[in-house]
Amino acid sequence: MEANGFVSRRVDTPSVDAGVTAGAAGADIRWLGVRILDATEGFVGGLSPPRITAEPDFAAVLQLRAAPEPTVATTETEIDYEGLPQGVATSTHMLAGAVAGIMEHCLMYPIDCVKTRMQSLQPQPGARYRNVMDALRQIVRTEGVWRPVRGLNVMAIGAGPAHALYFACYEKLKFSLSNVVHPGANSHFANGMAGCMATVLHDAIMNPAEVVKQRMQMYNSPYRGVSDCVGSIWRREGPGAFYRSYTTQLTMNVPFQALHFMTYEYLQELLNPHRQYNPSSHVISGALAGAIAAAATTPLDVCKTLLNTQEALAVHAEVPGALGVGASVGTASATGGRHISGLGEAFRTVYRMGGGAAFFKGVQARIIYQMPSTAISWSVYEFFKYVITKRQYERRLHHRDGEK
Repeated sequence: MEANGFVSRRVDTPSVDAGVTAGAAGADIRWLGVRILDATEGFVGGLSPPRITAEPDFAAVLQLRAAPEPTVATTETEIDYEGLPQGVATSTHMLAGAVAGIMEHCLMYPIDCVKTRMQSLQPQPGARYRNVMDALRQIVRTEGVWRPVRGLNVMAIGAGPAHALYFACYEKLKFSLSNVVHPGANSHFANGMAGCMATVLHDAIMNPAEVVKQRMQMYNSPYRGVSDCVGSIWRREGPGAFYRSYTTQLTMNVPFQALHFMTYEYLQELLNPHRQYNPSSHVISGALAGAIAAAATTPLDVCKTLLNTQEALAVHAEVPGALGVGASVGTASATGGRHISGLGEAFRTVYRMGGGAAFFKGVQARIIYQMPSTAISWSVYEFFKYVITKRQYERRLHHRDGEK
């Protein structure tokens, strides 16, 4: 498989169309040109393209017919959807990545809200939850049905470009570094390094959105909406507040993404050795990779949440009497107090207020969030990459045949 070109082989097979037409075989259902349901066979391999038995060791995932003739053997062209045509590879990865990022964050946003609440170091009585489902029930019952998705719009805006760069950078660097580290084979080290480098671009875009999102997710958040939150942070704390947790986020996300990508690629080697489009393997690999990486980096995520939210009681922990009895747990910007800055200070504050156990506050919610989140991200990304590449190649074949 090559990074920037189609991998093509020619195989002599009977002239039977890869898709099923209406007739004796029964009708089929297609979505975006992909056969989903066949009347005689049911679901088609979880959207998986047909395998070619003539070459079982070939890492192929897409089988397209060039110019079939009835009852006559024809030549089929087989391409690998992971090897994209030159000139469109980056745009394909970016489009697929943007869709995957937006769907991931939007679908899992309520759980993300619960995670932020459960990582509070000094929650108010009304914001103390037993588990994730208890938190969701309490939030909806006491604060309204739309409260768990407050701030969703800013995450959708940030997730699109952030994940577009994230996946495009990862795919490009993965092949380049693999050719250097282990030519002609997959390298787990190269996968991890590519994930780390892609994270730098991703977090540069997502960090301001994370700050706004988490401040709006906090219990008794004083902000009316996204624009009010952005304006208030800018006026009270300056533009630097949007990147106060950037180094901490990188410190957390670099090992997170290294573990995430290395685990995902390793599981793909076990579950999907031919690297064909296989939704079930993408979902399982993504979910397990996300769970392992999330559990290992929870302490850093707690510190990042503290730096983003500037939780008032934590900020004023060293100033006795700074907050009166019954003061709400909002954010430091709302009280005009000092700010926690830097990973070291965040670690000391977390340990001082809750000991070692505080570093794993919200670990259950984080794992519950990350497992479906990464599963959604990878499965949507791989699906759109497959569909886009298939349609591009079909257009090229059509254009070539039209010129003959």
